[in-house]
Amino acid sequence: MIDVSREKFEELVAEALDTIPPELAKVMENVVIVVVDDPPEPGLLGLYTGIPLTERGEWYSGVLPDRIEIYRNSIREVCETEDDVVEEVQITVVHEIAHHFGINDDRLHELGW
Repeated sequence: MIDVSREKFEELVAEALDTIPPELAKVMENVVIVVVDDPPEPGLLGLYTGIPLTERGEWYSGVLPDRIEIYRNSIREVCETEDDVVEEVQITVVHEIAHHFGINDDRLHELGW
């Protein structure tokens, strides 16, 4: 497992978020993105929990924020170099944000993610 401090990993997540096009970042709402050391089940690199933007209606108000978790140790386990970590964090952040926008795994794979 490659050694990447929590602080450095959080910086990588922030840098990945900075690459989200401004027009998309502007419409992301009621979502929090956090770094978590270990996933609830083995093999997960990230997890989106919430109500995608495409499923929100007039009834949507007063709810807790959606949550995107990026799993530090899982990503460290699948990477051999720090450059690998940078790339995997970017991919994972984009993947989970896509879920926030209502894009499912099948469509993401069709798109090359």
